[in-house]
Amino acid sequence: MENSQVLGARGMIRRSELIRVIIQSLYSLGYKKAASSLESESGISSESAEYALLRSQILDGRWNDCIQTLNMIEDLVEETRASACFLILQQWFLDFLNSGDDSSALWVLQKLISPLRVDKKKIHELACGVVSLREIGWGGKDDTSVVDLRRKLLIEFKRLLPPPIAIPDRRLEHLIETALAFQQDSCIYHYSSDSVSLYEDHCCSRDQLPTETTQILNQHENEVWFVQFSNNGEYLASSSSDFTAIVWTVSKDGIVSLKHTLRSHKNPVSFVAWSPDDTMLLTCGSNEVLKLWDVETGTCKHTFGEQSPIVSSCAWFPDSKRLICCSCDPVKCIYTWDLEGNELDAWRGARMPKVSDLAVTPDGEHLISICADKDIQIYNFRTRTERIISEKVPITSLSVSKDGQFLIVNLNSEEIHMWDVTRTWESPLKYTGHKQRKYVIRSCFGGLNCAFIASGSENSQIYIWHRQSCRLLEVLPGHTMTVNCVSWNPSRPQMLASASDDHTIRIWGAASKSKPAEGSA
Repeated sequence: MENSQVLGARGMIRRSELIRVIIQSLYSLGYKKAASSLESESGISSESAEYALLRSQILDGRWNDCIQTLNMIEDLVEETRASACFLILQQWFLDFLNSGDDSSALWVLQKLISPLRVDKKKIHELACGVVSLREIGWGGKDDTSVVDLRRKLLIEFKRLLPPPIAIPDRRLEHLIETALAFQQDSCIYHYSSDSVSLYEDHCCSRDQLPTETTQILNQHENEVWFVQFSNNGEYLASSSSDFTAIVWTVSKDGIVSLKHTLRSHKNPVSFVAWSPDDTMLLTCGSNEVLKLWDVETGTCKHTFGEQSPIVSSCAWFPDSKRLICCSCDPVKCIYTWDLEGNELDAWRGARMPKVSDLAVTPDGEHLISICADKDIQIYNFRTRTERIISEKVPITSLSVSKDGQFLIVNLNSEEIHMWDVTRTWESPLKYTGHKQRKYVIRSCFGGLNCAFIASGSENSQIYIWHRQSCRLLEVLPGHTMTVNCVSWNPSRPQMLASASDDHTIRIWGAASKSKPAEGSA
């Protein structure tokens, strides 16, 4: 191809194809005069000669000519040719029915359509149409209905016939959207939901990642083991080895302040879970029972399992009326309860493996649990089927993305693995660099569309990776002891919380010149 016929620095764009999709775009945008003028000046039509001929023949009802035109098109896959022939003959059949010529319609059906290699169900539906047009979705018997059906046939042809005979509708828009989406996906710091401009290449700055401490919360009196933002991002909950949990509020300007200190547990509190409607909070620990709290008042509404197994992890169903929990000791089991403490279901027995962590996907369809230290069990409530993903080393914690599509597990081999919840992967995406050998370290998804993975570490730092590329983006110093847990605010992509053995919670925000505030506002 001559250089004059290609465009772009890499010579990848055919000039004639670009002009053709521009003309198509002008027509779809309503600029008919501009499109016609470009066709005239360039000598390039928005339609190929073959499609233009077929369009004329279809609108005029010249069905024999349509078949001949189709058969003359070279390099057309036979399956596509057969499907196109069926559409033409089907319309011919309907034309005869519309005119009341049932015998000719039957002739087309028996002699021309039946020999085609098409779904027999479609042929049966056409046969039924001889008795009732309504059964094949056509309720009229007038010229307007005929014209409308022929126009629908043209649309189907455009979808069926391959380029360059026909090009898909809004092709230029699709190409531009694909390029913009690729730029977004390739942007490792992508954080904004604003529309991407066509005027410049898209690239987000690392300055928008939560890399700077904006607050240090020191109300806990001992190691802080867990931290989690509410689903609406307006609250933060933390739990500690000081036997308490704390509910914090997040103001509109991003300041975190103490709302309630929850005092009722007699042992360290290692886990909290927000109800989907954010009105209630569950707290539990490895040597503790499960408690339900009212977020607004800070009062304990119910204590579960006083005569049942000790609860190590818990989760909510989407209706905020049912909860599920697991226990490692002394009886191995999984329970579901209502808010009044009535047991709804239970998995228990000698064959029940030890369950150390669990989660329910936001749609309530899957229960994900960590069993026997190394297995990820994914149970589908609707189909009552389960799938097991086996890791080679012990799993210490589990986290699920807010769309329920992915899960991540921390391993004591200093790796974080991401798996798809519904699809089978041969191997996971892996995130490395942090330190984890002895303790339970919890990671989380975060940022716009869960684009990032964050994790604590035994070396007192926080690690942030780009989810798709597994690239380590940031290592955040600040804590002085092990960082046990991190949580990304779901409504504020630039806010991250971390919990540490140094008795503090750090709130992280985008880089600025402001100094971190001690304590609560």
